Amino acid sequence: MTDFAARRRTMVDTQVRPSDVTKFPIIDSMLHVPREKFVPDTKAEAAYIGENLSLDDGRVLLDPRTLAKMIDALDITSDDLVLDIGCGTGYSSAVILRMAQAVVAVEQDEALARAAEAAFAQTGSETVVLHKGKLTEGATEHAPYDVILLQGGIESFPQALVGQLSDAGRVAAVFMDGALGVVRLGLRKGDHIVWRDIFNAAAPVLPGFSKDHEFTF
Repeated sequence: MTDFAARRRTMVDTQVRPSDVTKFPIIDSMLHVPREKFVPDTKAEAAYIGENLSLDDGRVLLDPRTLAKMIDALDITSDDLVLDIGCGTGYSSAVILRMAQAVVAVEQDEALARAAEAAFAQTGSETVVLHKGKLTEGATEHAPYDVILLQGGIESFPQALVGQLSDAGRVAAVFMDGALGVVRLGLRKGDHIVWRDIFNAAAPVLPGFSKDHEFTF
């Protein structure tokens, strides 16, 4: 029988800590949330690999290093209301829940949303608010949010989501340019986001977050 607790410890010791993520709430949460419960049964053995884990329809579970470093950069505290966009099967939301005041998770894929609901129930994460709808629309009924995370790549950040972030609120996302990507940390100032690059990472672009390409003749 697989010792998943041992694999969690190995994940933290070999993927998270060496990436300069040492804050106790993040380490504690990643040691406690059973990542194997948030992947299809057929992929449980691969739950702790150090790379993005494929789900359905081009979606992925972000690799532990990328997720941990994004959370670390956002400096999430117990006072924060967090919007987790593209939560997929819910792992990121369950991790964040242990350090935030509350988490609203957005997912538009019905199969992934059902998997997230089941995983939340199995792991004591039922207080995550799961919002089913277009990822680009967020969840206006619970806004404004102190923090927004996006669990996949983006090419542009919709203005509709800027409006759901509190003034001076923080956001992190993987910005993709072809096959190359960089995680950027953003801070809302007025009606726009001021971004800065924080580390390299890559992920498939989330549905609806591609740039509109213009054709010239």
